[in-house]
Amino acid sequence: MRFQTPLVPGTLIRRYKRFLADVTLSDGQEVTAHCANPGSMMGLADPGMRIWLEPNDDPKKKLKFGWRLVEHENGHFTGVDTAVPNRMLKAALEARKVPGLDAFDTLRAEVPYGEKSRIDFLLSRDGEQDTYVEVKSVTLSRQQGLAEFPDSVTARGTKHLHELANMVVQGHRAVMLYLVQRTDCDRMTLAHDIDPTYARAWRAATASGVQTLALDCHITPGGVELGKPIQILTPSGL
Repeated sequence: MRFQTPLVPGTLIRRYKRFLADVTLSDGQEVTAHCANPGSMMGLADPGMRIWLEPNDDPKKKLKFGWRLVEHENGHFTGVDTAVPNRMLKAALEARKVPGLDAFDTLRAEVPYGEKSRIDFLLSRDGEQDTYVEVKSVTLSRQQGLAEFPDSVTARGTKHLHELANMVVQGHRAVMLYLVQRTDCDRMTLAHDIDPTYARAWRAATASGVQTLALDCHITPGGVELGKPIQILTPSGL
């Protein structure tokens, strides 16, 4: 997935009110960018970090920049826009490029199900069980090479796991897909210390038959491309 307009580098001044970030551009201009990430962004929002913004000239948008990437000192990138996974995965699903999720006739997005929830993707095929696919963006890493989810308490994420487990009980297939938006991680686990309730719900969901899949990404200031499956490690104590 290519970014719609070329990204420009900047230096983070501060992130505030969750969805706003003040940034100094390379020419010294200070701008306010939209931050499309409701999470804590632990380790990704420290003042002075080098980040990449996407400009826009849309008259309907109040803010003319969107925060897309963090560039780490080691040259690796993290994608911070939580809307990217669904856009990229929809294209990859339609192209039959997601491992284990390439056998379907119909793909629908944001389909109502469960208790006032919406599934990210519902894959259907004549004569076979429906496949419910929930997608989560993973950006946290506190150990070298290891990505973690979540980066803050997520009651909504826990609800989604329960909903997926209920779909399995009803005879459907359910998949929890984690998209690791970091180029410096080749494994993933659950951040049990941050949200033990989510971790327990994950264990219960997988025990009930919910399948889990983690995929990495190729990230540059030019765009984000789907990568390969990576290992999901069960945290100790679960």
